[in-house]
Amino acid sequence: MSSLGDHKKQLYEYWKKMVEDKPIDKELIRPIIADSWARSKQAGIDPRGKPYPFCTTKAYEERRKKRQGVIDIAMPVMEMLLNFVHGSGFAVVLADEDGYILETVGDSDVIDAARKGNLVKGSNWKEEVAGTNAIGTTLLLGQPMQIFAAEHYWTGFHDWTCSAAPIRNPEGKVIGVLNMTGTFEKVHPHTLGMVVAAVNAIENHLRIIGAMEKLAISDQYKNTIIESMDEGILTVDHNKLITQINAQARKILELPNENFVGLPVSSVLGVNHPLAEIIAKGRNLSDEEMYLETNNGKIHCTVNCHIIKTEGKQVGLVSILREFKAIRQLVHKMVGAEAKFTFKSLIGQSATFLSSIENAKVAATSVSNVLLLGESGTGKELFAQAIHNASSRCKGPFVAVNCAALPRELIGSELFGYTEGAFTGAKRGGSPGKFELADGGTLFLDEIGEMPLEMQAYLLRVLQDKQITRIGGQKVIPVDVRVIAATNKNLWDEINRGTFRSDLFFRLNVFTINVAPLRERKEDIPVLVNFFMEKIATSMGKKVERIDSDTMERLLEYSWPGNVRELQNVLERAINLSSGNKILPEKLPQYIIGKPQSQSNDMGILKSNEKEVILSLLEICGGNLSMVAKKLGVSRPTLYRKLEIYNIEQSRNKSKRQSK
Repeated sequence: MSSLGDHKKQLYEYWKKMVEDKPIDKELIRPIIADSWARSKQAGIDPRGKPYPFCTTKAYEERRKKRQGVIDIAMPVMEMLLNFVHGSGFAVVLADEDGYILETVGDSDVIDAARKGNLVKGSNWKEEVAGTNAIGTTLLLGQPMQIFAAEHYWTGFHDWTCSAAPIRNPEGKVIGVLNMTGTFEKVHPHTLGMVVAAVNAIENHLRIIGAMEKLAISDQYKNTIIESMDEGILTVDHNKLITQINAQARKILELPNENFVGLPVSSVLGVNHPLAEIIAKGRNLSDEEMYLETNNGKIHCTVNCHIIKTEGKQVGLVSILREFKAIRQLVHKMVGAEAKFTFKSLIGQSATFLSSIENAKVAATSVSNVLLLGESGTGKELFAQAIHNASSRCKGPFVAVNCAALPRELIGSELFGYTEGAFTGAKRGGSPGKFELADGGTLFLDEIGEMPLEMQAYLLRVLQDKQITRIGGQKVIPVDVRVIAATNKNLWDEINRGTFRSDLFFRLNVFTINVAPLRERKEDIPVLVNFFMEKIATSMGKKVERIDSDTMERLLEYSWPGNVRELQNVLERAINLSSGNKILPEKLPQYIIGKPQSQSNDMGILKSNEKEVILSLLEICGGNLSMVAKKLGVSRPTLYRKLEIYNIEQSRNKSKRQSK
């Protein structure tokens, strides 16, 4: 084999033939070089021309800034590579993906010599600009290259040998090139091997940095998610040292906004703290109820604990705390346990009605229990909701319970809740009662007069002690509930009969509001008619805008035993039947237009009229007792009693058959 000098001369002769367009034996030139020469010549590059273009200082700084991360990783590797060949006359160059040189390191005499060949920061060595060279051709082909002497397209670099390898990011995209340059006699295959090894080191570092960045982003996502949760999160390692605690957990546990990571959970919470004891046991837990003592009293929470294991070994534990208050608020939103009506929703202008509203507004500013008295259908629940919404408890739940609609044997569990196994069919884990669900808000007990005596005693104790015990349980649960009760009965009569406790009556009868029946405020009927007509017609998409004067007269003459609820139902029926824009008398039920009713308050007349109402509603509702009871505003048991009183057995039996 000829010497390097002879090989260099021979390459130069081939190079001259290429420049002069003379034929060359392709077997004498590496195909990869021959192809690059052809591309360079086609690009119109002058092989003996001026030095290659530089980018401006500003553009150079922008390129450095873009690849600063690569520079920071590559520079130590470049210095290490240079130390391997120290004093051997080499320079190490880093270029970006566009062929612009970003950094150079090397022996000073080599750097000075390379500068004459334009191998300096900011110069461009892309193949389409500089012709065949290790930096540009490596970038173009995406593979390691070693270019020897006259294999370079530009004559100014015929005395050099360059070894280069592309640098790829973790996604495989070329983001730069590392090049090692020395005089032609320094050529050796190991040189390219060292460059490739150096590039591998850079790429490995880039992968580590990328993984760390992804881990940091993932950790940031995790922290953001944990901090945004409504639940309190507390995590510990196998030594029960805190590894994570979010703001909600600090709030629930009333801990200061400090860094508790690395501290024993027992020292932060206290050895005897219920949560610290649970964590110390290190076991899985699902929806365990507990009361946490704080400076502001007890906080009712549920606790979930989940053990973290790796290869069967426990390495940590996650505790999730939920305040019962937050759980109830979510339940209330889902089931609609909120008051929709305000005092603006109460329609009427009679002196009696306005007086009731004024009393209710005063009650709203008080914390005392309220007793609403009035017949069915007068709007007692509307008053209760308006009082709640105008009170300091307006942001809390409004839970309504119809005492007459609850089976006698279930009313206790509905009001006060029950524990798991309290009775056959009890839900696993138990269930909170309406008092717990209404905590922080208002509990509306409608038809309180129908409550069984044994439950009245329990209710009295709850009102006195402000705490409940679930059926079958022993835990005492504090509740902050305002009670608004309502009844259509005369409770004094019930007390005399022995069906209602006098002590409970006095506990409820702190703020009494009488809601007058519609027959005692006839001047409100036109106002209510106009209100309901507009509301009902709009919901039906009908244009019934007027009411015949004779129709209004009939409505004013009728005694309305079903009160406002009955008026609304009658108007809904009339609008359904009306084909024009006016309600005519014949669209009213027969029991209203057939025989005008006296305004006398004689109960015999009212009861006779009530029978007609029930018969008419049975006809309208097709014998559906549930629908009739709903329209009358009474429970099904109450309706059954009325059917028996008025001897409407045939209609009742018919409705039973139809419902089967």
